[in-house]
Amino acid sequence: MSETPAAPTSRGTLALMLLLTALGAVLVLTAVGRTWAEGVAPGTAGGRIAVHATGGRLTGLPTGMALASLAAAVAVFAVRGRARLLVGLLTVLAGVGTVAGALLGRADTATLNAVAAGQLGLASGHAEEITRTGWPWVALAGGLLLLAAGALTVRFGRNWPAMGSRYDAPTARRRAGSAGHSPADLWKALDRGEDPTG
Repeated sequence: MSETPAAPTSRGTLALMLLLTALGAVLVLTAVGRTWAEGVAPGTAGGRIAVHATGGRLTGLPTGMALASLAAAVAVFAVRGRARLLVGLLTVLAGVGTVAGALLGRADTATLNAVAAGQLGLASGHAEEITRTGWPWVALAGGLLLLAAGALTVRFGRNWPAMGSRYDAPTARRRAGSAGHSPADLWKALDRGEDPTG
């Protein structure tokens, strides 16, 4: 009787983990494509040009961590036991890495200076009047959702359903199917025109 209410609960936490992972990854991948910092670069003849840098240009960490979290969410279905715990821990680390990347990218000025130098064609080019947008905070929020998804996997993952045996490797299925049959039985089945592995 105690196992009956556990099934809906385990499915519910699994669905929540998938939702948190998908939402977190979407937030992060959307945010890194947007402008995180902008400013102006003084030119040689007193002119000024606008410069900006996206989150992906300032830091590659959130993108990599979000993609790793999506892969981990898929891997949850293919593994069991301690391997699933490891997947959860990796997702937690990916969430932490995303948060760290968002904070580092938000504080980065060197990349914006490099953009200014590239646009001006001057090694001494730099950005001034730098302003930050809110997109790093969106990436940070996405990282927190990924962290929560990993924590759910660590806490409840062992109770979640996994793929059935039909997804096992064909050789494993053949071994299971031929268990209890001697080599002589297999040859007799072949003589009768039957497939002993089917």
